[in-house]
Amino acid sequence: MPIEANAFHADVLAIAAHRDDVEQTCGGTLLRMAARGLRTAILDLTQGEAGTRGTAEDRAREAGEAARILGVGWRQALSLRDGAIENTLENRVAIARILRRLRPRVVILPYWQARHPDHSITGTLGYDACFLAGLKKVDTGADIRGRQEAIAASWGGEPHRPFKIVYASLYADVRPSFIVDITPFIEQRHQALMAYCSQYASQSAGSGLFVPEEEIRERTFAEARHYGLLAGVRYGEPFVQKEVGLVDDLTLLPVQSM
Repeated sequence: MPIEANAFHADVLAIAAHRDDVEQTCGGTLLRMAARGLRTAILDLTQGEAGTRGTAEDRAREAGEAARILGVGWRQALSLRDGAIENTLENRVAIARILRRLRPRVVILPYWQARHPDHSITGTLGYDACFLAGLKKVDTGADIRGRQEAIAASWGGEPHRPFKIVYASLYADVRPSFIVDITPFIEQRHQALMAYCSQYASQSAGSGLFVPEEEIRERTFAEARHYGLLAGVRYGEPFVQKEVGLVDDLTLLPVQSM
């Protein structure tokens, strides 16, 4: 993306293991937030070098096009090991540096239980990085004691901790805490996903692992329709939050009971 991290502050930051994860799980939500005038961003943790289809270079080009369709103001990929993401201090610091620069109010993470180990690890790694980014003093050993200014500079600025962390739970067998209505944006969400031609165009490589191209629209729309029905809208994306909600006026609660 043309906007550098230190020049852009995000209202909503989605963190995912791989390029195309966000498009599948919360792309419609990012579209809705951008339509409301909020600043959105995406941090992908890997380059995609271990993927069955395409190359890291292919994924980078496709991610740029998908970001344009989603209307995000900033997107970057780290170089964590694809297929072997670990919750290490080094990786937490790498994400914390981005959090301190972008200073998001809301962070979207993948749900912490998933079939793909990278996805589940990213849920816990992202949470731990959000906590770490808010620590004013970072003690990483006696050799850096007394050099707090240098540490802050290397970490990209002042401490910052997001106000809200939510988990995109589209592929998790859990009851959502809430649904985001993505009905007006369902077609754009699909376009953003299909920007990954190296992954979803019909081809022999990985044909036994990937959904056939002609079925992708049907499956993704059906999932969005299912979650939309839970909330009384046509298409939706599900999320889980760990903390309880707070209600000020019972008469303004959305979603009809019967």
